[in-house]
Amino acid sequence: MMQATPTPTELQTAIAALRSGQAIGLPTETVYGLAADAENPAAVARIFSLKQRPADHPLIVHIAGAGQLGRYAREIPESAYLLADAFWPGPLTLILKRGAAVLDAITGGQDSIGLRAPAHPVARAVIETFGHGLAAPSANRFGRISPTRAAHVQEEFGDAVPVVLDGGDCQIGIESTIVDLTASPPRVLRPGRIHPEDIASIIGPVAVGAGDSSPRASGNLESHYAPVTPLHLVSREELAGNRDQPALTIGALPDNVNGIALAVEPKAYARELYAALRELDRIGARRINAELPPDNEEWRAVNDRLRRAASPAGSAPH
Repeated sequence: MMQATPTPTELQTAIAALRSGQAIGLPTETVYGLAADAENPAAVARIFSLKQRPADHPLIVHIAGAGQLGRYAREIPESAYLLADAFWPGPLTLILKRGAAVLDAITGGQDSIGLRAPAHPVARAVIETFGHGLAAPSANRFGRISPTRAAHVQEEFGDAVPVVLDGGDCQIGIESTIVDLTASPPRVLRPGRIHPEDIASIIGPVAVGAGDSSPRASGNLESHYAPVTPLHLVSREELAGNRDQPALTIGALPDNVNGIALAVEPKAYARELYAALRELDRIGARRINAELPPDNEEWRAVNDRLRRAASPAGSAPH
């Protein structure tokens, strides 16, 4: 798959927009982000306004690497540096105690902050040139399908986000794994490409899922990543009984069922999932039927995204 590369002029335009307090569309290896200066209150407020995001929902700050942890976090445990060394740059977000200078808007008023060093070369070039962290939630209206192509960002926001860097299709396609290092033992709050077993192999045992005292984290609402069209999770056998509605399947579509067939391998499925949901959403059907994936660790992140996408809008945080 060819990866688009912005020109030097496009990169300079993006940096200038960030310095002026604007939000831009930024490719990462997970999904496209709506990025703005994490240290500029007006720029951060712009993100919330564009996304129609609740004020208490924290943002992840994207940084160049472990060398910038101390700028945004305090009392940083050794586990953070071990995980950064193992998985950064990459699809892992670390929840740490926030630094004194971090904006309340970034953390949703909490005493913690999410930090990630993305691997996409365009994101890295922008962050390194800009010089410090960028707040960058997914570039979509709050609760809707995350974008994995530059065109998705443009469709979502139009001229309201005048600079969208095209870095090609996202190579992972779902959001980062989030691990809370303020908890003991650490907790995986959102599944992603990096599995709990991968994390445990570096820092020892971890819990999975939010606890009663876990901080609020991106993507942890019951309804999230959702198309406008109601999404229903069904067995392959049930697909045959709903032939008049489009389907999303693992492998070939059953006879007389219309829709999109995705890969039987979970990483490839995840890479194309959001683009497929967006395409099916455009059809304007009464419902979308998605085949339930296998219930195992390899499919955990995909199952998480599909379950939240199929939950009724307005569900409370879990």
